[in-house]
Amino acid sequence: MRKALLALLIVVAVGLVVADRVGVRVAQDRIAQQVAAQYDLPQRPDVTIHGIPFLTQVVGGEYDHITVDIGDWTEQGVTVSDVTVDMRGLNAPLSDVINGDTTNMTAGTAAASAIIPYDVIKKEAPKEVESLGPKGNDLAVGLTGSVLGFKVNGTAVVSVKPTSKGIAITPESVGEGAAQMPLTLVRQQLTWVVPVRDLPIGARISGIQPTAGGLKVTATAHDVNLNDLQQQQK
Repeated sequence: MRKALLALLIVVAVGLVVADRVGVRVAQDRIAQQVAAQYDLPQRPDVTIHGIPFLTQVVGGEYDHITVDIGDWTEQGVTVSDVTVDMRGLNAPLSDVINGDTTNMTAGTAAASAIIPYDVIKKEAPKEVESLGPKGNDLAVGLTGSVLGFKVNGTAVVSVKPTSKGIAITPESVGEGAAQMPLTLVRQQLTWVVPVRDLPIGARISGIQPTAGGLKVTATAHDVNLNDLQQQQK
């Protein structure tokens, strides 16, 4: 009797584990489908619901950690890459999930990150900008040509800062070959903005870090209502 009961419990346990894993795959696919539709993505993102067991999160309506890897995403005609959204403390009542109602669904914290490749940044730059690359928290820029009669065949260091219009790129110093032009004129003529302000959580970009592959930008939002995100995209 005890052996039969033990065998039954093992079968039930295995069944619950299988159901849990099947359930999480179905949920991840459903979320990917909705995100792709919401942001008009060419392909579904990769969604990972962290934490085991999954079914207890569903029943309780509390999801500890969900990661959405979107890949490429376009805003204001500028395409950024490696877009990832990391949500923690997602509250989604089971009844709302079943009905597809996002009104009461909120994430305690939502953080997004992306890479803006240097070739994308260069497309927005003045024609005198020949090359871009990381230099600490700034960028090193190669310049060629002339501005207002001054030759600018040399280098400059530019800062990168988030603004209400996008990422402002401003000359901070000029090196050999461009030093004959006053810095004030360099700034007037060679400052530009990359028109990416927000990431796919409705939050303004707040952090920028130069990397070998481009500018890594980040944004964080708190108490994010998923229904508000849908309305922002309409």
